[in-house]
Amino acid sequence: MAVVVFAGTSVAPASSSGLSGTTRAGDRPEPHAVVWLDAPSDAPAVQSARVVLDQRNLDFSPHVLAVRVGTVVDFPNNDRVFHNVFSFHNGKRFDLGLYPIGTTRRVTFDHPGLSRIFCNIHPNMGAHVMAVDTPYFSVSVEAGRFAIPSVPSGTYVYHAWRPGRPDLTGSISVGPSTVLDLLWR
Repeated sequence: MAVVVFAGTSVAPASSSGLSGTTRAGDRPEPHAVVWLDAPSDAPAVQSARVVLDQRNLDFSPHVLAVRVGTVVDFPNNDRVFHNVFSFHNGKRFDLGLYPIGTTRRVTFDHPGLSRIFCNIHPNMGAHVMAVDTPYFSVSVEAGRFAIPSVPSGTYVYHAWRPGRPDLTGSISVGPSTVLDLLWR
């Protein structure tokens, strides 16, 4: 079961806008949760920059990555071995083939959804890329905190996703410095 613990507005200067909060599971912070707001049709078109999902020490870094639809993600091999990065489930499907240390392959995440990322050679390697069709998103840090800056005032549908947890969805009215604390039970 998932519930919203608190949604409110703190006192802040009128020039401040945005959404911040925490993600928790029980009484523990829940890091690596993706939180996003559905964008209205007039949301700003933001040019997506390139983002990196690194491969080092037989691991992906970061383990959870959120990107806006249209973002190009670089997959550099900074390990001492070959890798074969792929995703065949949901989201963006791709197979980058075998490539050596010092090389980079790129993938454009051109539609919304969750991509589970793996290495065909190293079965313990895994990551997640959540592509969202909105400029308003964030990934929670180790302490479970997240921040989505520059959100115009209004009512939005929010979503929260975390590996191994059910999705959370609800509605929130955003004003100056709105706080949203989310809890997975």
